[in-house]
Amino acid sequence: MQLAEEAQAPAVHAAEADHGAGEAFNAAEVIIEHVSNSSLEHPILHLPHIAGIDFSVTKHVMMLWLVAGTLFLVITFATRRYLSQHRRIPTGFMNALEWLVQAIRDSIVLPSVGAKFVNVWTPLILTLFVFILASNAIGLIPIFDVLGLLDRFLLHTEPESLVNRVLHGGTTATANYNVTAGLAIITFVAIIVAGTMAHGFLAHWKNLVPSGLAWPVYILLIPIEIMGMFVKPFALTMRLAANMTGGHIAILSILSMVFIFNQVFESAPLGIGVGLVVAMPLAVGISALEIIIVMVQAYVFTLLTSVFIGMAINVHH
Repeated sequence: MQLAEEAQAPAVHAAEADHGAGEAFNAAEVIIEHVSNSSLEHPILHLPHIAGIDFSVTKHVMMLWLVAGTLFLVITFATRRYLSQHRRIPTGFMNALEWLVQAIRDSIVLPSVGAKFVNVWTPLILTLFVFILASNAIGLIPIFDVLGLLDRFLLHTEPESLVNRVLHGGTTATANYNVTAGLAIITFVAIIVAGTMAHGFLAHWKNLVPSGLAWPVYILLIPIEIMGMFVKPFALTMRLAANMTGGHIAILSILSMVFIFNQVFESAPLGIGVGLVVAMPLAVGISALEIIIVMVQAYVFTLLTSVFIGMAINVHH
């Protein structure tokens, strides 16, 4: 499905360029348009500026709402249905959901934070995992590319219609550094709260550096530890966003070879041949790798979050 999404994007942009002013195919423009947030020229919903900040709803904001709302409705409905049936053994979707909850609690949270705080931090870690996994996965589904094809051949809506505005920008919200930074800030606050809950506010900050060292060592050690506090959320921000963006860029770059060879050598058969022999097999392989990355990055983010919280709680370790 992702391969169909990525393959359609260069073709649609190339057709628009040829139909317009006869401009050459610009691979960089196509790639940036496809992976970035919808620009302020194409917001989904216009809102006024507050304190100089434009609060208009863009594509990635809409995707955040879509993922959060869908998860809330699906999980709430499944849980309430299970509780209303008074079954001790869950079945179907609820069985998978219970397995996920237990796996996150026993395999990620418990080894990091310990038995005393496992039930305190499991809900946060579980929420992060499910939200990041769903946000990553939805980027593999060509929802808006199919909508774009329907609009081109059937709907024929106006350029400024809602349908056309949602076609701009990428669908993977976790490829936006603002989104991953927001998730990392949650981790940063959770680390401070966890240390405060376990040891007290003042003791938490004292635990940043080991006691009993010579005072000159603290001159060097304290700035390093304070810097490390901010490096942790920064690493989480960059790792998740870069991995989710990189796959889309790689696939689009490879598929753009079809149009580049066609344009440079002025030979449509050569472009098609490059696409069938080189571009398509490589794109399929990267798409398969993207499916793995979607799951791995959700796991890595939540695992590191759990480890960082556990480090604040279990200082002696």
